[in-house]
Order: sequence, then C-alpha cells, then structure tokens
Amino acid sequence: MRPSNALISVAALALALGGCDKQSGQGAQQGNNAATADAVTSDEVAPSGAGNAAEPGADARFKHIVDRSHKGEAMPDVTFTGLGDKPTTLAKEAGGKPFAVNLWATWCAPCIAELPALDSMAGAVAAKGVKVIAVAQDQGSAAHVDSFLATHKFANLKRYLDPDTGLGFAYGATLPTTVLYDAKGKEVARVIGAIEWTGPEAQALLKEIGG
Repeated sequence: MRPSNALISVAALALALGGCDKQSGQGAQQGNNAATADAVTSDEVAPSGAGNAAEPGADARFKHIVDRSHKGEAMPDVTFTGLGDKPTTLAKEAGGKPFAVNLWATWCAPCIAELPALDSMAGAVAAKGVKVIAVAQDQGSAAHVDSFLATHKFANLKRYLDPDTGLGFAYGATLPTTVLYDAKGKEVARVIGAIEWTGPEAQALLKEIGG
C-alpha cells in the first residue's frame, strides 16, 4: 500500500498526539501477552502535549484529531473475527445502518482510557439505530482479549478480533482510531486518538450519522 502524503501527515500528527502505532504494539504484545487485564493503569496514558486536547477542561488523556480527508469512501472489504468466532466484515456488521468502528488493543493506553465512554455511547446510540463495535487489534490469543473485557465488564462492547490487523492496515491507522459511517456505508469522519465519547464534541460528530 502506498499511503498519500496527506495520510502520512495525519499519521505523523496522530503519533504526536500520543496514539499507539502497530509496530510498537507488536513489541508490547510479545513482551506482555501473559500480563493481566489490569496491567495498564491510568497513569500510563500519554500526558497532555502538542495537538488538540478534547475540549476545554477535559481530561488531558483524550487527545485526538478529526480527519475528514476520507469522507465519502466505502468501508474496506476486510474479513475479521466477529461474534461466535465467525468471520465478518464491516458491511455485514453495519447492515445498512449508521455505524461506527473503533480500533483498539489491550496494550494501548489511550484506547483503554476511552473504552468506558465508548461503551456508554454505544448503548445510548443503539436506540437511534446506530451500531458501534470495537475491534481488538491484538495479535496474541483471543483469551487475553476475553479476559480484558471480562475484567472491565463492559455492558455494550462485545469481542471482535482482527489478529492480522487487516483493518488497521486498510485504514493506515494508529490506535485508537474510530471511523464513522452513514447508512449508505460511506465514511463521514474518523477520530484519530482518544475522545471523550459522552462529551459535546463527540456527540456532535455522532449526530452527523444519526446518533
């Protein structure tokens, strides 16, 4: 894949904001696959620095950019592991409805910071016909991701796996990245980095897809 200059610039900015890249994540997994789900603590989340903080007065861990350079693009046709360990795709999961996919990993501290609010948001927008899934980019065992999710007791986020990081490569994504789609399966915007999903900025983005 030959990323455009724009994509390279966005990825570089995302790294400056404290996002997790796939290469460093692979190293973390090699050393920490046996770690418990609570191995990453809040004080390991990247501190405030260059780039956009979420909103005035917001937790400094939630740093991100909103990228609209891919607006109108279709969902990547990548197969990953869905519920019941069955193969699935984004189009199948969306089912012709507004949709959001979050890419995360158990070794990614900013991902972990935003998951509780993402879980709450997923429950709130479900009543409006918007589906939200979080796809783990962990390359270790499924049991490790299951243990993490069980420990944190999320009410709405289920276990989706992408051990080959096909989605991550298709998006050229650092972690976390969340991509929002309209009912036609066209990208509206993507959030690169962690955002407070119950905050006003995220709520405004969700309204663009009907959330």
